[in-house]
Amino acid sequence: MSTSTQPASASETAPSESFKGFTASTALAENLQRVLADLIALHLQGKQAHWTVVGRNFRDLHLQLDEIVAEAREFSDAIAERMRALDAVPDGRAPTVVKTASLSPFPLGEQDTAAVVDLMTDRLRRVAGTARAVHDAVDAEDPSTADLLHAIIGSLEKQAWMLSAENRGR
Repeated sequence: MSTSTQPASASETAPSESFKGFTASTALAENLQRVLADLIALHLQGKQAHWTVVGRNFRDLHLQLDEIVAEAREFSDAIAERMRALDAVPDGRAPTVVKTASLSPFPLGEQDTAAVVDLMTDRLRRVAGTARAVHDAVDAEDPSTADLLHAIIGSLEKQAWMLSAENRGR
């Protein structure tokens, strides 16, 4: 068995420039940016709801809103990091989120628990709707990223169902 003490050549150790990985098209980056803006708006509005909710079943709803906020934050980070992996630049700046998110502003002031349930259920459904709206175009270009959208849609729709159950029978 022969062992070489010679260093490997630069061509053997340098990463190949011929394959840099998949790069998102402008359309894919824009679709992911839409989802990102909505997720950031959702976690900000969820926190506002958490701080201002009052009324019957306050404590349970207060805690449930924190779960929604945590999930929206995790998903926004996953989308932003996926964008970076695809050589796209996410924009989570406040002016961009305000300008591009599909969610209307959350009302100012204290909000009754029943109102918060309706407001946040609507927002969960809207964000899931944005992910659904871009899904097929994303899937056509990058099925791996579409898998991330599947997880977001499934989770947000489950949260909407569970939250909306609070107002059933009222």
